[in-house]
Amino acid sequence: MTHYTLPEDYIAACGCAAGSTHYPTAALNQMAYGSSTAFGPSCGRCFRLTLLNTFLSDPPFYPTVTKSVVVKITDLCPLSKSGWCNGTVSGPNSAGSYLNFDLAFPSSSIPSDFFPSNVTFYGYSDFGVWNVSYQSVSCASHWSGSKNAAALGSVPSLEDNGCCPADPTGSANDTCPSFSDNTGLPPNTASSGSTPTQQFGLSLAWIAALSIPLISLSPH
Repeated sequence: MTHYTLPEDYIAACGCAAGSTHYPTAALNQMAYGSSTAFGPSCGRCFRLTLLNTFLSDPPFYPTVTKSVVVKITDLCPLSKSGWCNGTVSGPNSAGSYLNFDLAFPSSSIPSDFFPSNVTFYGYSDFGVWNVSYQSVSCASHWSGSKNAAALGSVPSLEDNGCCPADPTGSANDTCPSFSDNTGLPPNTASSGSTPTQQFGLSLAWIAALSIPLISLSPH
């Protein structure tokens, strides 16, 4: 896992309501996200991310306290010539992982000391890249923004160019299709001041990589 700067109220790739940025969110690498542009079937899904150890430091740093955060996927971390989001079906990223979560951090919703450090030993506090474990969880039960209607759904003005379900399950009725594959209109997930309802939609099969317990996340 890495982290990147996402300003509050910024409308990212999924087109999620601006209020979502006031709670923990993350971008996901392109293959697992399920689209090369705009929304994909990962949009709106929630994951519990637990810090394990640092990836780049020598020696690796193992925190003595277990720290986790539940994030909603609101953004795409695209492929590039080099980077942590470059896992594909042809091979993993440079950390040996096929998934990469890019945490929006700093964030008003995450404690400033969320990432443990040992400045005395290493000489710096931000390790940049962490190995993590991840677990797919219900947004309604676990994401801190789930009780705030303003943080749920997608931006109405984006119409079919945004798709951010409140609590997607993977079924055809509440999971976004791949925008890139042009499979049809997404579910109606626009925020209306209350919990949005899904009216119709098409869905691609969930990215197989998400069922593989590989770890590592990172920033753009």
